[in-house]
Amino acid sequence: MCDNCSDTLHHQSLRQDSLRQDIAPSRRSAMLFGAAAFGMTFAGGAFASGALAKDAKQPPKPQNVLSPDASLKRLMEGNGRYVAGVSRRHDFKHEREALAGGQNPFAAVLSCADSRIAPEYAFDAGRGDLFVCRVAGNFAGTETIASMEYAVAVLNTPLILVLGHDACGAVDATLKAIKDNTSPPGHIPSLVDAIAPAAKAAMQQGGDVLNKAIRQNVVDNIAKLKTAAPILNAAAEQGKLKVVGGIYRLTTGTVDLIAQG
Repeated sequence: MCDNCSDTLHHQSLRQDSLRQDIAPSRRSAMLFGAAAFGMTFAGGAFASGALAKDAKQPPKPQNVLSPDASLKRLMEGNGRYVAGVSRRHDFKHEREALAGGQNPFAAVLSCADSRIAPEYAFDAGRGDLFVCRVAGNFAGTETIASMEYAVAVLNTPLILVLGHDACGAVDATLKAIKDNTSPPGHIPSLVDAIAPAAKAAMQQGGDVLNKAIRQNVVDNIAKLKTAAPILNAAAEQGKLKVVGGIYRLTTGTVDLIAQG
């Protein structure tokens, strides 16, 4: 091979090596850039997912996250508005979407099934504010205790109110059944059995037996809920739950607190 041909091949080889060296960093840069871009996208997605998860854990009604004392105060302020006839306008339309995904009521109410007693009205509460269980005679049976456990353990409800009322027919029927030694028809005797301890205690005291029995029935069920193991009693002992009682006055709409715990 001649010297000129050899020099030409040598120079071509050097240019090819140089070209490969120029291309290699470019490819490496592209790969690194791509990896960095993917990492940023992944990190952004993870951050977004984390943010969404954080948002998902937010309660539907943040204003309902209250201490037991603050919950009771808000409940009674609502009753004050109801009694004064200045109840707020509650617009469910703007709350519907949030409440469709969950609930965090600030209070639970065990109320009589009497049609004249409507806790949501009596306390001027909106949708998603109160977790209400209603049964004639407002007593805590097994299902009611279980429901209250759900409210406290799952929904983080800080307050339970046992709400009796004037002229309670279930309590009056219990007093009459005991006095006359009779048994009501159907399944009504189950109500009598549940209310009987309070009714008998009031009968021993004499005087205004019906009102005393209504009051005693509330007191008895406060104690029953506060000592219900293992959920409600633990929450009460830890200060996370307050269980109180009240009497709804039919003529005024006022709720008189009779026991706080």
